[in-house]
Amino acid sequence: MCGIVGIFNVNSQPVSISMLKRMRDSIKHRGPDGDGIWSNSYIGLAHRRLAIIDLSPLANQPMQTDDGNFVITYNGEVFNFMNLRIELESLGYKFNSKSDTEVILKSFQHWGKDCILKFNGMFSFAIWNNKKNELFIARDRYGIKPLYYYYKNGIFIFASEIKAILEHNDVTVSVCNEALNEYFSFQNVFSDLTIFRDIKILPAAHTLSLKLGEINSLKLHEYWDYDFKDQDTKDEREYVEELKRLFDQAVNRQLISDVEIGSYLSGGMDSGSVTSIAAKNFLNLKTFTCGFDLSSASGLELGFDERNKAEFLSNIYKTEHYEVVLKAGDMERVMPSLIWHLEDLRIGQSYPNFYIARLASKFVKVILSGSGGDELFAGYPWRYYRAVVNDDRDHYIKKYYKYWQRLIPDSYKPRFFSSSVYEEIKGHETIDAFRNVLRNKADRSISHEEYVNLSLYFEIKTFMHGILIVEDKLSMAHSLETRVPFLDNDLVDFAMKIPVKYKLKNLREVIRINENEPGAKTEKFYEQNNDGKTILRKALSKYVPGSYTVGKKQGFSAPDASWFKGQSIDYIKSLLLDKRARIYDYIQPKLVQELLNEHFEGKTNRRLLIWSLLCFEWWNKVFNK
Repeated sequence: MCGIVGIFNVNSQPVSISMLKRMRDSIKHRGPDGDGIWSNSYIGLAHRRLAIIDLSPLANQPMQTDDGNFVITYNGEVFNFMNLRIELESLGYKFNSKSDTEVILKSFQHWGKDCILKFNGMFSFAIWNNKKNELFIARDRYGIKPLYYYYKNGIFIFASEIKAILEHNDVTVSVCNEALNEYFSFQNVFSDLTIFRDIKILPAAHTLSLKLGEINSLKLHEYWDYDFKDQDTKDEREYVEELKRLFDQAVNRQLISDVEIGSYLSGGMDSGSVTSIAAKNFLNLKTFTCGFDLSSASGLELGFDERNKAEFLSNIYKTEHYEVVLKAGDMERVMPSLIWHLEDLRIGQSYPNFYIARLASKFVKVILSGSGGDELFAGYPWRYYRAVVNDDRDHYIKKYYKYWQRLIPDSYKPRFFSSSVYEEIKGHETIDAFRNVLRNKADRSISHEEYVNLSLYFEIKTFMHGILIVEDKLSMAHSLETRVPFLDNDLVDFAMKIPVKYKLKNLREVIRINENEPGAKTEKFYEQNNDGKTILRKALSKYVPGSYTVGKKQGFSAPDASWFKGQSIDYIKSLLLDKRARIYDYIQPKLVQELLNEHFEGKTNRRLLIWSLLCFEWWNKVFNK
């Protein structure tokens, strides 16, 4: 796991080595174990190394093939690299290191761009082809490892983090209002835009290629996509047994490392099951939990602290367990540093992620996470159920779009954004960004089950992608590599084939209720029904106690709804009600004050909006000076 940067002057101008070094060293936190630079006049590649596999200098990057024709800078882990190495050795290739980097490089040398179809892991990398004068960039299937780029006036710049791109003399900071519109609609960005104007993110499962002297030669290619299908071809027991096998294989596959591995351990079955398998492989496996001081919490937030459950599992698995406990005020302390590392504003109130990653990094360099299980196995049933009963596809899109406007609905936007921003974004309708996520899915009349699969597709492409970006940034802030066993290729491919009836147990009841009919009965069903991940619960009962597989879904969140109208209220008011606040260059203070008061008075829970406003204010303070 590392940090990569590069400059490709397609206009044939020489690359500044000093600028390349400055870019590289701005992300030293991603790779404190070493650095490297390779340059050939108009192309320069650089690397910061976090040594995980093959700790020797032979694995340093950028790395070249023996003939010097191909050069790579790479971030990530390809977990099936040993099998690929054996295959390449049988074809006559010799290896100088024991790294997966060299396997990727020689896979490209042999199979060309199609090599990415062979990789099972998380990665973003760039390979320069000296003979063709062509740069090739790729990002993994799921977007676990981010990659950003800037292309203007014949200058192409890429990096693992945006802050490295900002070190280039030709790049200036200004707000992309279209991305800002998406962010304040979804608390996420569904397109390839970022809040930094002119800087884009390479979408997951995409490659990019660009040739010297051909200014208009930039090509994006999607090489893979999710495909959830409702195929009732097996008995449920067959699905359960195969799921057990693939899950066990996925976790064990991701235990390869030359440094110590730890695991996050919440009170849920996903991280608990991952930990269970890992603990069988490592004596005194180190595990980590983040808890919360609930002395000032109320309502549903009184159940947010899962330390007791995590400690119980730790005792079962005999792990060496560590905890960090957050209280009101910890958010305030960390915001400047958190936003500097996060930079690309995305989903969720993520400061607890920052703290638990910091804790884990004091003991290990690699951490296992339970992310991905909810999105693959329907862990958020209250969302999908709202999209089951539809007149047609357009009705589905409009309903689901309305639900996913997590912050500011369209009707509020004329009063929310400043007049200048609103004039610019009027041609960038967020429903189009929403609809574009589903562009690869056939526009036809579909069944109730297929609507659920469409929802799973949408959420794994957007919600999970945002979570993965946040997780990468806030773990790598502490030089910590996060691995996600649920996003193993074989496991994902199988999960997409499992029928909806084995993931959700109450679909027929939802259809009978008909969510289009208003009433408390429907709302109560969505809020209280203990459903979702049915087949995963059965499969993972092998690893965790039964009470952990029947519990309700519990997100990883601090009791911010309480803290934001209690102990943190003065901090929030000092930042967001200050007329000199930077956010008011883009949004209108009157509506913000109205919405904040609704939260302070307990009328409406606006914790997501408050967090997003705080993030945007600090983003301006940190980056938009």
